[in-house]
Amino acid sequence: MSEQFFSPCPRGLETPLCKELTELGATGIKAVDGGVHFAGDWVLCYRVNLHSRTASRVLWRVASTGYRTEQDIYNTAFALPWGNWFDVSHTIRVNMAAIKCPLKSLDFATLKIKDAICDKFRQLCGERPSVDTHEPDMRIHAFLEESRFTLYLDTSGDALFKRGVRQYTNIAPLRENLAAGILHLTGWKPGTPLLDPMCGSGTFLIEAAQMSLNIAPGISRHFAFEKMKNFNAKKWQEIRNQAIAAQKPVTPLPIFGSDLYGDELKAARINLENAGLLDAVTLKQANVLEISAPAGQGVLVANLPYGERMGDLADLEVLYPQLGDALKQKFGGWNAYLFTSDLRMPKFIRLSVSRRTPLFNGAIECRLFEYKMVVGGNRK
Repeated sequence: MSEQFFSPCPRGLETPLCKELTELGATGIKAVDGGVHFAGDWVLCYRVNLHSRTASRVLWRVASTGYRTEQDIYNTAFALPWGNWFDVSHTIRVNMAAIKCPLKSLDFATLKIKDAICDKFRQLCGERPSVDTHEPDMRIHAFLEESRFTLYLDTSGDALFKRGVRQYTNIAPLRENLAAGILHLTGWKPGTPLLDPMCGSGTFLIEAAQMSLNIAPGISRHFAFEKMKNFNAKKWQEIRNQAIAAQKPVTPLPIFGSDLYGDELKAARINLENAGLLDAVTLKQANVLEISAPAGQGVLVANLPYGERMGDLADLEVLYPQLGDALKQKFGGWNAYLFTSDLRMPKFIRLSVSRRTPLFNGAIECRLFEYKMVVGGNRK
């Protein structure tokens, strides 16, 4: 039986997510701003949770209907067979998002959904589930448009970018699914040399190493669907076993990371070790302006300091032209991809941009700038 699902993702990564879902066997794929609708059975749901590198969650659509008042929302939520899906002993949390919603209070609408679920359980078994806003067993997501109300049950639990391997982060870490999506947008393929010269806690390095070794991003964590009443433990174990069997042994890869700061490099080393990938990646402490290309050609990717990572704009105005000179002099034959929210960067770096891809890091609007480094000069 085919079910309807929705996977949110960082805005700008809808196309890579559509490609992943197609490869995993989803049907009815339709991209919207910030996510992708798709259809499939529960085995597909398990696979997407385990294998998707760019999705943030996998939400199962349980209702979609018109509404006018908060009571309409309550009635729709109350009519659903919550007791068929999870046990009253499981804690819940209701999340609300809205576009052009005419209701005066989203908090009140959220409360009506929570009340409806609790009232339904009380009718069924004389008890109601407890609310846990921090680590709930079951997350319910509501989406209100101008006249339409859609309700989802979250099959993922913790967001999918929480892979279960990265313990240490820097001030403004890049989420894992955004890093994976950026690697996809660069066109990088396993086996191609990859360098992150400002690697921070190692997010690009870990994602690239997992891709190279065919390690499923969700293999080290649990999911909310494991707590649902329809959970097929046997089928899930088969899927996990297949993923583990498909992994390649950890061997040195042409993946290189460096950072100016020892603390950052230490965090990257610990995270790689936790992921079992320390032997796959080469790390060194180095200034991005002094480092040399580790191969004749390859892909350089960097999350440039911006926002919380670098408060002084004047410092960046000095860094950018120096970075441009370093890339031009030492990385001929490489493609460089610089990710930043500082849209002044191309003006100061003084290199020819070949592509600009709009992306969002959370709520922060960013760009991924592509520079094709030509041997012997690349200035405008």
